[in-house]
Amino acid sequence: MIRAIAFDAYGTLFDVYSVGALAEQRFPGKGAELAALWRDVQVGYTRLRTLSNRHADFWQVTEDALVFSARKLGLDLTDDDRRRLMSQYACLSAFPENLGALKELKKLGLPLAILSNGTPDMLDIAVKSAGMTGLFDYILSVEAVKKYKTAPEAYQLGPDAFKLPTREILFVSSNCWDAIGAAWFGYTTFWINRSGQPLEELGAQPAARGRLLTDVVAYVKNSIKEPS
Repeated sequence: MIRAIAFDAYGTLFDVYSVGALAEQRFPGKGAELAALWRDVQVGYTRLRTLSNRHADFWQVTEDALVFSARKLGLDLTDDDRRRLMSQYACLSAFPENLGALKELKKLGLPLAILSNGTPDMLDIAVKSAGMTGLFDYILSVEAVKKYKTAPEAYQLGPDAFKLPTREILFVSSNCWDAIGAAWFGYTTFWINRSGQPLEELGAQPAARGRLLTDVVAYVKNSIKEPS
């Protein structure tokens, strides 16, 4: 039975590619490419820093990834460009169905959390910008342990906060690698596969999957039904 839910933030609740519109304004014809590379480099830097015990917070990692990505694409990233794109990243757009789905989950009486690589300040701004204030019982940042997902220390933040066995917590992510990492740790996991990506070849898979956060609502409702 699911007794609590933890959500990844970036890519799951907040659209990391929504910066592409501003990037396109600054670099016509290159906005989508910059947004995609920026995200890939950002995630790669979190893994490298955790593996090497060289932690920098997610804001710094994100900015470093932006600077490198622009350089790799041969773009002239001015200080103004950098500031504007980073400011946009701080208040990413939420996916359109998310607010309603979160409110519906909240009505079910389950405690909700965000468990994210983001810094506390980044997550606070993102939640407020998306109108999600008051929906989460916990906002958990890996800054508490200085290790990024998929490190076990990062995933341990969930059961520590909820005071529940890990298997009774549903971990929701749009990143397949994250959903599988959480499954390895012991969570029940749900992969939101918005763009129809193939399953990662990691010898494991999420407990459930769907295309939207509303699919998570249906899954949770089914899991908490009383036996007939």
